[in-house]
Amino acid sequence: MEGALSFNIPDRELQWRFSPTGGPGGQHANKTSTRVELRFDVETSSAIDERSRARIVSKVGPEIRIVEDRSRSQATNRKRALRRLEAILDGAAKPDPPSRRSTKPSRSARKKRVDEKRKRSQTKLLRKPPSPLE
Repeated sequence: MEGALSFNIPDRELQWRFSPTGGPGGQHANKTSTRVELRFDVETSSAIDERSRARIVSKVGPEIRIVEDRSRSQATNRKRALRRLEAILDGAAKPDPPSRRSTKPSRSARKKRVDEKRKRSQTKLLRKPPSPLE
């Protein structure tokens, strides 16, 4: 399915297997091979550049296996399997967002925090019942 995926994976790199789907369905389910199993070897693919390949392998492994059997139609299950493969590859190939660099609070932020604590303390002190006169 050249052009179907964002990586433009050639047909020869996709391994398809078809089998009858399990479960209820009567004669149709017993006679037709509508269950689709799609295998894609990430490590040997010529359609994926080295940087993307390293990210994909580290996130999902060297081979992707997708099984689709929700539809009674083999063609529909093939399309769904391809869409899932595309989503997995696109999600795994995205670089991770940069992590937050930890910083120390500024002097003014520390002063503001202490002032707010002091103000809150005073508010709570004012809520106390008055002490008895001695």
